[in-house]
Amino acid sequence: MNNRRLYLLGIPLLAALISLLTLDRLPGPLTPTFLLQHWSISLLFTAVLWLGTHAIWARLLARLPRVEQTRRRLWLLAGCCGLYAAAATATLLAGLHLLLPPYFSLTPGRLLTQIEFNLIPTVVVLLLYESIHFFRQWELNVRRAEQLVQAGTQSQLEALQNQLDPHFLFNSLNTLAALIDEANAPAQQFVDQLADVYRYVLLARDQATVPLAEELAFVETYVALQKTRFRDNLQVSTQIPATLLTRRVAPLSVQLLVENALKHNVVSREHPLRVCITADAGTGYLRVQNTLRRRPAGLGPGTGLGLQNTVHRYELLQAPQPVRILATADAFTVELPLLP
Repeated sequence: MNNRRLYLLGIPLLAALISLLTLDRLPGPLTPTFLLQHWSISLLFTAVLWLGTHAIWARLLARLPRVEQTRRRLWLLAGCCGLYAAAATATLLAGLHLLLPPYFSLTPGRLLTQIEFNLIPTVVVLLLYESIHFFRQWELNVRRAEQLVQAGTQSQLEALQNQLDPHFLFNSLNTLAALIDEANAPAQQFVDQLADVYRYVLLARDQATVPLAEELAFVETYVALQKTRFRDNLQVSTQIPATLLTRRVAPLSVQLLVENALKHNVVSREHPLRVCITADAGTGYLRVQNTLRRRPAGLGPGTGLGLQNTVHRYELLQAPQPVRILATADAFTVELPLLP
């Protein structure tokens, strides 16, 4: 919003409206000079109340910006702006009483009446800024919803263009499992786990978010598949408080971070890859941290698009906090905000 334009247009217009509403209270004749003085005094009160009210509103909005904090912010606005209107009114009346004692009395009744009247422009200013903020948030939410739909549609189109039909592959895995000799338990287990991976992909691909417990179960299956190749050279530990397992994350986002760690780092007996998945209720973040020992060429070409898409997905989901990425000399960490 353009505050300068609102100041230049809103303050004089509101002062003029207040002047018109209080013409019957004027003690003297309605001469042009007297009317100009009356409007000037109204302009002074309006400017002080407008600027102070906007400053309080902007400060509280910065501290309590989220939708679920709206009720608390409105109560604080009512209290703080009411106190400010009373203090500003008393201060201005005291100054004007020194200049024009006959017209500006400091009796308790006169002061209380003026404070009650000045609450009107205070409420008008608050309604104006809250309405502008509400419509801007509504417009932003509509755009985010459209972008999320477009991103999902584009992802499905790319999957159809570049990959086998997941249903076909899933059914083929079940057929392969039936053909494997029952005595070959490791092969049977591997195919079953691979089928579980594709089952989760099929179930989660049309959902915006999934429970953290389901995503971690999928990661566990994915890691078990990778351990068939890397064995104890891949070490993944998970420490998640039970109270956070019902929180939600973007589907496949945690698995992507484990996959990226495998793709871009050395995994060997001399240099095992350690991945630690933790969560903190205090910060509201899920942390995925892996040891950092980059390989010259990964398992596949790395473009960074997977991580960029993850950041963008959480933005579209209106996560309460942004995705955080931190790389040090010996560790790479990504923190995903837990969604309500």
